[in-house]
Amino acid sequence: MSASGPSASGSGTPPAHAEPVVGWRARELEEELPALRLLLADVDVERRGTLTGGSPPDVKARLRELSSRFRGARAVGLRREPVPAAYRVFYRHIGLDPDVVRTPIEEAALERMLRGGFLSAGLLDDVLLIALLDTAVPVWAVDRESLDGPLGIRPSRDGERLGRHSQAPPLPSGRLVVSDASAALAVLFGELAPAHRPGGRSRRLTLFSIQVAGVPTLYVEESLWSCRLALEQP
Repeated sequence: MSASGPSASGSGTPPAHAEPVVGWRARELEEELPALRLLLADVDVERRGTLTGGSPPDVKARLRELSSRFRGARAVGLRREPVPAAYRVFYRHIGLDPDVVRTPIEEAALERMLRGGFLSAGLLDDVLLIALLDTAVPVWAVDRESLDGPLGIRPSRDGERLGRHSQAPPLPSGRLVVSDASAALAVLFGELAPAHRPGGRSRRLTLFSIQVAGVPTLYVEESLWSCRLALEQP
């Protein structure tokens, strides 16, 4: 599936058992942002090697293929495609300027232009990037062993930090965050708490993605499913 429609060489519709779980949402967000949803998928990594080590040949080949397809004309017109445009609208709605704080797919496109291609950065990063390029829907990963209960979206609290570590960076009050039962783990579309990032030897992950108004559920499911498929196969 491409950012503008189904891919001719796509991986197909996710099986029923692969359907993601919908995370919780703070009550005030249900009224203010009714279309905002957090979708989650647990993954038990079966790939050999480490998540931060070199990617296997099939993943590197897919990056090379996407590099050849994702050229200047596509990058220039990207923001007018339906899914990237929907994320830009949402950014403005929550007070972010998408021309300053780029959406994930636009940031990836800029990196492609600057570096001459999508360069491998390790298995997990490569898998997440491929899913983003195929669907324009970003996916993030946290170490499942570090979580305290299910994930959801809420505003940050006064004096709160990003993560449970005593040296975790402070958060401005009212910023939308992805949180478990006791701590903010990620800024929405932003930084992930360092202590909750998967390490090279992490094998149990929770993937999450953000759906906003104008982004079809199918695209979010496809992005999560493609990451699961890439990480779960031996």
